[in-house]
Amino acid sequence: MQNIEAILTELGIEVPADKKESLTKKVSENYITKAEHEKKLGKVETDRDTWKEKAETAETTLKGFEGVDLETMQKELSDWKQKAENAEKDAQAKLYERDFADALKTEFEGIKFSSEAAKRAIMAEVKDAGLKLKDGKILGLNDLISQMKEKDASAFVDEAQQNAARFTQPINKQNQGGSMTKDQIMSIKDASERQTAIAANMSLFN
Repeated sequence: MQNIEAILTELGIEVPADKKESLTKKVSENYITKAEHEKKLGKVETDRDTWKEKAETAETTLKGFEGVDLETMQKELSDWKQKAENAEKDAQAKLYERDFADALKTEFEGIKFSSEAAKRAIMAEVKDAGLKLKDGKILGLNDLISQMKEKDASAFVDEAQQNAARFTQPINKQNQGGSMTKDQIMSIKDASERQTAIAANMSLFN
């Protein structure tokens, strides 16, 4: 790129030495080179195209709202927001229900019931009691089970009575020829023990 002095020299114009600095300053203040002009012009064109694209996008977006009632649109947005919140709550509730069922199943593994029907009934009653799950444990479950045992002892296996029956039955059979009364046999809560006693005293049921 030629500077102004070289151009003037080619044209046969000599600039006095004491005027060169002033000339260069004036030219730089009032004129730019072709390359600088093209660079600035390119940036202007790029900015123009960018804003043109934004304007077209905005125009398209606005056309999409033509004929749309703002109040209706706001209501629809509110409805979708409520649906999203409800879906989140429903998902959380299902996860909690699953975790509660898993914890209850684990707790019930350590409890002996007189039958599967009794187990299902007690499990349903526990679920309806509104107990809360925290850190994988069901709060208040032990107290509730204790109350249920007092209320309906037949639903649970009395381990003390079961062990006593195991020790007393062989003695009765050996020393007394299995002489248990029918009422005693039918009062045995454990089904398997009761069936064993019946088999050993079939004469009472003929």
